[in-house]
Amino acid sequence: MADYPVNIDVQPEVEAFFDAATNTISYIVKDPGSDACAIVDSVMDIDYAAGRITYAHADAMIAAVKERGLRLEWIIETHVHADHLSAAPYIQDKLGGKIGIGENILIVQDVFGKIFNEGTEFQRDGSQFDWLFKDGDTYTVGGMTCFAMHTPGHTPACMTHVMGDAAFVGDTLFMPDGGSARADFPGGDAATLYDSIQKVLALPDAMRLFMCHDYGPNGRDIRWETTVAEEKAHNIHVGGGKTKEQFVKFRTERDATLDMPRLILPSLQVNMRAGEVPTDRDGNPMLKVPVNAL
Repeated sequence: MADYPVNIDVQPEVEAFFDAATNTISYIVKDPGSDACAIVDSVMDIDYAAGRITYAHADAMIAAVKERGLRLEWIIETHVHADHLSAAPYIQDKLGGKIGIGENILIVQDVFGKIFNEGTEFQRDGSQFDWLFKDGDTYTVGGMTCFAMHTPGHTPACMTHVMGDAAFVGDTLFMPDGGSARADFPGGDAATLYDSIQKVLALPDAMRLFMCHDYGPNGRDIRWETTVAEEKAHNIHVGGGKTKEQFVKFRTERDATLDMPRLILPSLQVNMRAGEVPTDRDGNPMLKVPVNAL
């Protein structure tokens, strides 16, 4: 990991917020030496059948930041989520901070801009976000140096964000008994995902890894924190020395059996816009349902 400024001596405080409706875990990450913090992978609530958006999950995070007297500096998206909607602009309006995502959001915007038949008014240059991270980019939360690792495979824009001894892996990895994320979305690739997982597992064994999702395999309680050492030893998809060929075969066969995520259509439209809901020609919030396009 010589190319990345790893420093596991810095131990940020991490507070998790679990959203049962989407099995998503969002995080407040506090610099241990100041009142600065970041929020990772926020959630905006949606009743898709009713077409109703609310903010209970985001409001809980906002309240926690305020109650603790924290100063929000970054709102991080590990990738363009296909299973929940981001509350980034809502949180930014309440607390400030910069919204950041990986630079390959441009690829995602181009692909799904076509699928959703977006007009020329939809900018495909990532300008909806405040910052586009490149592999190895560093940034600070208070006095804590953080960095982004490009970890594509699930999507082209996936990034793992490392803050001290805490790494936020998005959908690149699940808990050891959960394995890994699917790689069959447009722009996904199982072989690339395997290589990205190996980058994560090359971090120090003691590095804490925080998941974006957990589904409680075999009925266990929901969990979201593990370590590099635990993943290397016990991850059911890549641990114990499983080869790339084994992983690609398994991942490809498994992905062919999976249904599309329940919220993929609204999620992609909102998240490729940095959490903004698209509008119709009269400025009313409006989502599209492309037919036979995915």
